[in-house]
Amino acid sequence: MLCIHNSLTGRKEPFKPMRDNQVRMYVCGMTVYDHIHLGHARMLTVFDLVQRYLRARGFDVTYVRNVTDIDDKIIQRAAQNGEDWAALARRFTDSMHEDCARLGLAPPDHEPRATAYIPAIVAMTRTLIDKGYAYVAEDGDVLYAVRKFADYGRLSGKRLEDLRAGARVEVDEGKRDPLDFVLWKHAKPGEPSWPSPWGPGRPGWHIECSAMSVSLLGDHFDLHGGGMDLKFPHHENEIAQSCAACGTPFVNVWMHNGFVRVDDEKMSKSLGNFFTVRDVLSTLRDPEVLRFFLLSSHYRGPINYSAAQLAQADETLLGLYRALADTPGGGTADPVAMEPLTAAMDDDFNTPEAFAVLQAEARALNAAKATGDGASAAARAATLRAMGRVLGLLQADPAEYLKRGVGAGLADADIERLAAERRAARTARRFKDADRIRDELAAAGVILEDKPDGSTAWRRA
Repeated sequence: MLCIHNSLTGRKEPFKPMRDNQVRMYVCGMTVYDHIHLGHARMLTVFDLVQRYLRARGFDVTYVRNVTDIDDKIIQRAAQNGEDWAALARRFTDSMHEDCARLGLAPPDHEPRATAYIPAIVAMTRTLIDKGYAYVAEDGDVLYAVRKFADYGRLSGKRLEDLRAGARVEVDEGKRDPLDFVLWKHAKPGEPSWPSPWGPGRPGWHIECSAMSVSLLGDHFDLHGGGMDLKFPHHENEIAQSCAACGTPFVNVWMHNGFVRVDDEKMSKSLGNFFTVRDVLSTLRDPEVLRFFLLSSHYRGPINYSAAQLAQADETLLGLYRALADTPGGGTADPVAMEPLTAAMDDDFNTPEAFAVLQAEARALNAAKATGDGASAAARAATLRAMGRVLGLLQADPAEYLKRGVGAGLADADIERLAAERRAARTARRFKDADRIRDELAAAGVILEDKPDGSTAWRRA
């Protein structure tokens, strides 16, 4: 049975959807004011894996991942650029989609934008005021009254008294409690705004996700995910808003992925170790290497990004593709052989163990190839591909994948030409010329593999 660690309870629990065989899943997506970075990529890849595995287990999944397209950061960045805020948001939404596609992420079933849900946000805010959970401050902002919600802090484990002791409140904020947060911001000159019963303004960040998730998935749904940094205050505030407005528990299972560290330090722009996804992908043989790396550690723990770790991911993935190369087709995946992968993934999406299962299957495939057992090799190859499909890996043509390289180097046509010249030299018994060409290709990072039938395959080192 699938078990998932629930951040709300702090325990690993059997997963049972509220509706028979249907999973409703919401994940907090991007605030689109810049290109996505490695931390974003980990979150996006983790929850892409979650929805893939749920579907592989036979669940009917509705996967919602939002886009925050109005926010202080978007407005500030647009002002710095002298750019329209909406145009900037569209530009970086397109950039996000490009990066997600390269990482092999399946599009969500719904990708709501905050600006398309203003009526729902206004309606939820009005409900919270009517129920006594929110109030209009003197400056026109609408604030959520945290003290009204008895369970505040349950997700994060934080105590209101401790939070209040460390809070700082500006004199003119008009808050009744230092922890109260904004649901609706009154309009400032030159900023985008929408009409509301409290005057022109725009939504606060937290209310956007509550309104979008409830609109698309209902008042109470199965699973909500996001990065560990969102646990407090964003997800804590979502719970307070949604439970108060709807009078329901809101979400049954909360999932949070761990941080990305760079050379064992926190990733940050101030430390100069901040990497966008497109910067990293430009250094790799294939985007699948980054996906493989991001899934190689358990999602709940931190992952350390370094050149050495990325090189290890590259070499391990190459080994899997080498096993798949030159295997006969027509095989069928072995359900029994798939069971260890299912057991690993059923254990809170244990990808390190799942990757060990892939490598064991690759070793078995290599053994079958070595003994000339074509039927076994075909079945093992089909099984390895089926395992990879569950994880979003190993779906490329092995021969093509092994020819991919990093950075500048010999073009494929030049490699093919030199390989043909070498074959001709060997046929003519000009072995010195053949060795010279092999050395030339090796110096360019190309490895030749002579086949028993006289043909030559090649791959990039």
